[in-house]
Amino acid sequence: MSNIQEKIQEEIKEAREVCDINGKGSPECAAAWDAVEELQAEASHQKANEPHKTSLEQYCDDNPDAAECRLYED
Repeated sequence: MSNIQEKIQEEIKEAREVCDINGKGSPECAAAWDAVEELQAEASHQKANEPHKTSLEQYCDDNPDAAECRLYED
């Protein structure tokens, strides 16, 4: 699991605890869930900015020793 996904899980746990203590309609609860939403948005932006790999690139990442993935130098 990536670092940001771990942080999201931690923030969700914390938000649930804050809401249990302060009530679901409290400003503290809303702020805790806002923090979760911000992290989820950042994770989405990071994923959108990743370069897309072709199916061959994905295959070669999984099977670097395959004949199709050999690189030859001149």
